[in-house]
Amino acid sequence: MAKPASHPPLAERLRPKNLGEVIGQQHLLGEGLPLRIAFESGEPHSCILWGPPGVGKTTIARLMASSFDAHFITISAVLGGVKDIREAVEQATIWQGQGGRRTIVFVDEVHRFNKSQQDAFLPHVESGLFTFIGATTENPSFEVNSALLSRAVVYVLQPLTEDDLKQIIARVLSERALPAIETIAVEAVDRLVAYADGDARRLLNTLESLSVAARAEKITGVTDAWLLKVLGERLRRYDKGGEKFYDTISALHKSVRGSDPNAALYWFMRMLDGGAEPRYMARRLIRMASEDIGLADPRALRLALDAAEVYERLGSPEGELALAQCVVYLAVAPKSNAVYQAFNEAKAFIKKDGTRPVPLHLRNAPTKLMKELDYGKNYRYAHDEDGGFAAGENYFPEGMVDPGFYRPVNRGLEIKIADKLNELKAKNHQKN
Repeated sequence: MAKPASHPPLAERLRPKNLGEVIGQQHLLGEGLPLRIAFESGEPHSCILWGPPGVGKTTIARLMASSFDAHFITISAVLGGVKDIREAVEQATIWQGQGGRRTIVFVDEVHRFNKSQQDAFLPHVESGLFTFIGATTENPSFEVNSALLSRAVVYVLQPLTEDDLKQIIARVLSERALPAIETIAVEAVDRLVAYADGDARRLLNTLESLSVAARAEKITGVTDAWLLKVLGERLRRYDKGGEKFYDTISALHKSVRGSDPNAALYWFMRMLDGGAEPRYMARRLIRMASEDIGLADPRALRLALDAAEVYERLGSPEGELALAQCVVYLAVAPKSNAVYQAFNEAKAFIKKDGTRPVPLHLRNAPTKLMKELDYGKNYRYAHDEDGGFAAGENYFPEGMVDPGFYRPVNRGLEIKIADKLNELKAKNHQKN
């Protein structure tokens, strides 16, 4: 029996074969910009491609291999492990010994590999056996080992714009990539673009589903009404008057900041209904607890962390209740951005200020020589002072005036914190 001909999905058939066909990511691939320069240099380098799903990470990696005439090995960190890494090393070693042709090892979802698995790449990246390219949807600063990260350039890919996605639809139609569909009404295009939400793969998979339905119903033109009839619930979730994903998360954040639990819960449920990843929602809630509540109610941060852990244990839908509980708590909690502002002010101050030496009395003195050099001399151990406070002591570099970064607000626990700081300030004045 003859083997049936393979029919790759639309996303694979339309995958760009050269840089000129790539839609989007022009902040990296435009003339004179970082990735374009890397391609034109002829010298591959290890890198991390960080961005949301469906924005071209795999495509760029494949084009690098093609551009540099390199063997291309793909490893899925979701399905693979150390065995796959060993096999990649063996293949790269063989190819290197058969004429020195380069090898690129592409690791999809590299953040799914643990530390030891990521470490397995290091010696081979350093020796030049292969060029490492990792793709991740998560912040590599947190999910990729620092040793591996230091050996790779991080390129940040952005969600595709509405114009980018419309170009993809136009290309599908012009190339007759889906023969069953000849036209798509303007309103239907807008709805498809909104549903795709910056993800080219989601758009192409949706178009392929439409093609199957169009062939079955013997229609060639996609209207908005037919689109809604075919995809119904899937599109309804993203048909919210044209709002984008980040507009909705902004509405949630501002409702929490504005202490409106009902509005916050409304936007939270809108996001879940729209298919938002609950883990992403949990991360945003942790940020809100730190940024907008802070020390006015330190329990908020702990509750947000607990809610995230509950979700990890229970998953959906049970774990979503814990996240909803967190949303309501954050909304009704007293608000303070005093620590957030202090953090930003201190960060800006350090960037423009010189590197001031640490005063001798604050330096550590673990050796005899350091003690002879007066390290730690005249330091006052606060626990031995009256009330556990060394009144009048200075903890800033010599000659530096206290910049007063942290200014507690008159809400929640920060009322008591402000009282405490004022009391200590008065003791300092008395001592001085």
